[in-house]
Amino acid sequence: MIINIVIIIMDKIEVLLANFPLYAEDLGIDQKEPSGRFKWFLASILFGARISEKIAANTYKSFEWYGVDSPEKIIAAGWDELVRILDEGGYVRYDFSTATKLLDIAGTLKEKYGSLENLYNQSSDTKDLERKLQEFKGIGAVTTQIFLRELRGVWQISPEVSSKAKSVAENLDINLQEFAGEKLSRVETALVKLGIKYCKRKRREECPVKDFCGQVL
Repeated sequence: MIINIVIIIMDKIEVLLANFPLYAEDLGIDQKEPSGRFKWFLASILFGARISEKIAANTYKSFEWYGVDSPEKIIAAGWDELVRILDEGGYVRYDFSTATKLLDIAGTLKEKYGSLENLYNQSSDTKDLERKLQEFKGIGAVTTQIFLRELRGVWQISPEVSSKAKSVAENLDINLQEFAGEKLSRVETALVKLGIKYCKRKRREECPVKDFCGQVL
């Protein structure tokens, strides 16, 4: 009986992770590299607005296509070019404000810390890192959570699991305390994606983990 329960739990997690990879992986970002971590920071800022994931992802791809994917390149691009890239990606609702925000963040990051890696290295713990990130104009708790949740196991951090992920985990009877590091990052991201794509839209019949779900729709 115990063996069967373990197999069911393993299958549940395996199905979840097979269907919902990290957002950074979707975007082709290597978070193991410092340059990749800044790219993910840029993507997280785009995902942090009240805009569709598809538009945010397309807009990040536009930045990548034009090679505007570092603090120095953002500053060099200038406001007009940033607005053009944002518009090309479909980020028209927040193009002006986001261009201003990106320039401010890139400039402050360079001036105050020199790099994103220095910001991390100068943080005493996860809470201090979160505080430092939220000192940037336009970066709040949502963007900070998006950015840090996929960096467990890359950086030595332990951000709180989002309420969205906890809610979906409860429906699937998943104990998040069983996971840590990169595995927790992958499980949390998968749960967030599942919640957005299936739970929120009540698409139970199409859900890849419907057989494990206790939610009544």
